Amino acid sequence: MQGAHATPDFTPNPRQAGMLEAVRQAGSATVEALAERFGVTLQTVRRDVQLLARAGLLARFHGGVRLPASTTENIAYRQRQRLNEAAKRGIAQAVAAHVPEGCSLILNIGTTTEAVARALVHHRGLRVITNNLNVAAILADNPDCELIVAGGLVRSRDRAIVGETAVAFFAQFRVDIGLIGISGIERDCTLRDYDVREVKVAQAIIRASRQLWLAADHSKFDRPAMVEVGRLAQVQRLFTDRPPPPHFQPLLEQAGVACTLADGGPATDPAGHAPATGPTGDRP
Repeated sequence: MQGAHATPDFTPNPRQAGMLEAVRQAGSATVEALAERFGVTLQTVRRDVQLLARAGLLARFHGGVRLPASTTENIAYRQRQRLNEAAKRGIAQAVAAHVPEGCSLILNIGTTTEAVARALVHHRGLRVITNNLNVAAILADNPDCELIVAGGLVRSRDRAIVGETAVAFFAQFRVDIGLIGISGIERDCTLRDYDVREVKVAQAIIRASRQLWLAADHSKFDRPAMVEVGRLAQVQRLFTDRPPPPHFQPLLEQAGVACTLADGGPATDPAGHAPATGPTGDRP
């Protein structure tokens, strides 16, 4: 496991975050190429790489680095909390700006949905269902939020509630908005994740939602993962921090997905997919 010797309190500086992004885009990189790209010495790159590897964010091989996560395993929860933190905060603020007061919604597991919960703490009249104990703890501080927590198996590493009990629990409801995170969006228009138990719960949330919103930072595009959650055509609105890669633009348009950037501006806004405008009147 790459997280076994991780440094949970390590936060990459801007140069190190840039190196992570460069390796993510290319799949791997040599120390020499990173030094040239960022205008620093080989010694500086080696020091940065050592810190990133200790944190479990990169894996070293002779002369270079690559991403540690395979298509079958996500990176550790505490590392994900610190990865692209600013992007997640921006996405969360954009989501909160579109969530009408008095609506019902489901918040799934994930570090981005936890950021969304923080951004919703001052919303009024929300009825929120979640299988994320971190989300529940955050929104419990909102006295004007009716909070329902799913039953099921609690996974200690990230306080997610998964399993067949959670799947059956969500089958009882029909809400205005279902908000999910994702591990990867591939060019074949599939939404993907790593854990079959997580995926089954996410699929139950999709079925329980009148509108499906997806919160995904730029690192999720073209990121492979093993299990299919669903397809872009099931999504009404995507919230992200940067314009999607050019080859995703026609895919989003064909799927009818409205794409909102973290700065609040629309990246795409297909006709017929306006954001939710208010509660439907049903109890969650």
